[in-house]
Amino acid sequence: MSPVAPSRRASPSLGALELTGRSRAHVRDMDGVTLRPAALRDFARMKRAAAREGIELCAASSFRDFERQVRIWNQKWQGERALLGTAGEVLDARRLRPKARVQAILIWSAPPGASRHHWGSDLDVYDRAALGRDGRFELVPHEYGPRGPFARLTNWLDRHMVDFGFYRPYATDRGGVRPEPWHLSHIETAREASRRLRLGTIRRAVAESDLSGRDTLLEMLPQIYPRYVRTVDPPPDVRNRSRRSATG
Repeated sequence: MSPVAPSRRASPSLGALELTGRSRAHVRDMDGVTLRPAALRDFARMKRAAAREGIELCAASSFRDFERQVRIWNQKWQGERALLGTAGEVLDARRLRPKARVQAILIWSAPPGASRHHWGSDLDVYDRAALGRDGRFELVPHEYGPRGPFARLTNWLDRHMVDFGFYRPYATDRGGVRPEPWHLSHIETAREASRRLRLGTIRRAVAESDLSGRDTLLEMLPQIYPRYVRTVDPPPDVRNRSRRSATG
């Protein structure tokens, strides 16, 4: 696995299309992981370091484009994909009024155009070495808890992820997105995207889409933006952190 060095050509400035996942000009793919070059480089280093301790660090999801986010949203809106409540209980989308349906989706899924996965900085991770014979996992909190199959991964990330420039933006419940111990964010690249993303950028992307419940979502966006987009755990101060060698 060869780290991808960032360059001006490989890392174009983030515009509205990149921020909302309607372009993939800002991301690159390496071994099935799609991120911005700097994030790819640091993830590759972290993966090698984890492997030395018997952890097969893998990405369940990395860059996710706008259309993929629309499909997830529409499937949850229409009851074709599981819609879960705050305690993980299954909800019947068809029994919920439009605003309640939007709120339910937001517990675990970002609106199209507002997902951090659009930025090429964020990814969901798991330990393939810890999977059972059937290889199944669900990306739910108990899997990453003390008795879950990914408990060792959680502990390793707690100790080492910042050394490679990553942190968890959804580590605690801040009244918006529920905690997601599997969701990592590359601090350097996410900081740039977060600084550039504005409510109007998301609104325009949603308005131009074929999104189920679009009018309701547009009406609610001024309240959703501060609670579900801006309210995340702050990244740690990594200015003085010790960097590992380029080979990890």
